[in-house]
Amino acid sequence: MNVDAVLLAWFAGQGRRARRAVDLGAGVGAVALCLLYRDQVGEVVLVDKDEELSALSEANLEANGWTARGRASCTDVASTTALAAGSADLVVCNPPYVAPGRGRAPRVAAGARVGELGRFTMAARRVLAPRGRAAFVYPAHELATLFAELRSAGLEPKRLCFVHASHEDPARVALVLAVPGKPGGLVVLPPFVEREGGSPSPALSALLAARDEPAPVRSRAADRA
Repeated sequence: MNVDAVLLAWFAGQGRRARRAVDLGAGVGAVALCLLYRDQVGEVVLVDKDEELSALSEANLEANGWTARGRASCTDVASTTALAAGSADLVVCNPPYVAPGRGRAPRVAAGARVGELGRFTMAARRVLAPRGRAAFVYPAHELATLFAELRSAGLEPKRLCFVHASHEDPARVALVLAVPGKPGGLVVLPPFVEREGGSPSPALSALLAARDEPAPVRSRAADRA
């Protein structure tokens, strides 16, 4: 499982437990599985337009015994009929990292890494309840782009945490929490460092400890690799 999914679930789960969450661009459901495993949400809807990935996320829910608390929706995030407006207390999103025409994503991950960020931020704003919150993970060097798209959608960044591979490395990704509301009030949290001296940092070790370890994610794509 990509550690970004674990980090995003940890970050999004801080604060009050969400009654209903929506995972936009859910893939095989890694973020949603982490949220359910840690009981940070009551129920979750996994949205992805890829039929195979959506089927895998449904299989993951069934394999882990969470079909009563989660369901997969094979639809584009921009669909206005898939999810009721204002229905989610929490939105989580590991969105496309490469905008169309700005680069070439790896072949295997292309479906999950190339797309229009604005489609995801607008979808997040539409499904969020008035007091809901949206959590994103995005490359740190593109943080300005994410902030601009969030604000264009009517979401204001309120909490930010940079993730570093080591103390010596620049930030790798940024974790951002945004809410519908007025500008201002951004809190920058202490950085999350993944490795120290060639080993997992205490913070990462605690996150991945057996008591917090997310349920297995089954992926035929991973099996073929």
